[in-house]
Amino acid sequence: MDLRELPSGKLTRHPWEVARARFFADLLVRHATAPVEVLDVGAGDGYASGILLRQLPEGSSAVCYDPNYEEDFLHRARENGSPGLTFTAERPDRRFDLLLALDVLEHVEDDDRFLRTLVEGLVRPGGTVLLSVPAWPALFTRHDVMLGHHRRYRPSQLERLAREAGLEQLSRGGLFHSLLLPRALTRALELLRSSPRHPPGQAAVGRADTATGRWKDRPRVSRLVSGWLAWDNRVSGWLAQSGVCLPGLSTWWLGRRP
Repeated sequence: MDLRELPSGKLTRHPWEVARARFFADLLVRHATAPVEVLDVGAGDGYASGILLRQLPEGSSAVCYDPNYEEDFLHRARENGSPGLTFTAERPDRRFDLLLALDVLEHVEDDDRFLRTLVEGLVRPGGTVLLSVPAWPALFTRHDVMLGHHRRYRPSQLERLAREAGLEQLSRGGLFHSLLLPRALTRALELLRSSPRHPPGQAAVGRADTATGRWKDRPRVSRLVSGWLAWDNRVSGWLAQSGVCLPGLSTWWLGRRP
């Protein structure tokens, strides 16, 4: 979860966040046969890394790195963190077996240079990199502005970024296919209401009041949405293994540094 989406009170995980973390954990563990050192860049509250770490071989570890971590957050994370999971606001000075940048690149103005710097400085030769970004520029809405996004990506744009950073493709795909229509309807409503054009890349300040951060503990609704998204993710997994890149609300790319 983005740090700006964290609620001030009790946190209830949105089924979208749970489904996303499980999908990427299932994807990555297929490539892990030995203990792995993970760096999660822009890790937010570290939920995705925590889910992944539970499925990786024993002896694996994960570092959650975000320059926006404040000391209060780091103190709580050290007190309540899981074994093998650490948090830092300082850029690590070593290389890792696996680098995650999940919904990070869209926050960075110079995404080409940013990704090249990550790969060259923080990924070991032979290491793996997983990238995910919000998909389709035409779906750029107020939600993106609220979170400080500079852009949304076509799958071909993400692939170009990754290859120019020196990575070789292992797999790629879309995610949350069934959420494309609701987001398209949201965009259409904004246009019908003659909303002003949303300028990308505005500085995001304060708390982002999103559905992810507002999710309430409603068991029946949560079970329904979770089941729906789990089915959606199974389709994504089957398609990716078959080499089919079906459009989704998100797009992801898995590669290796030679």
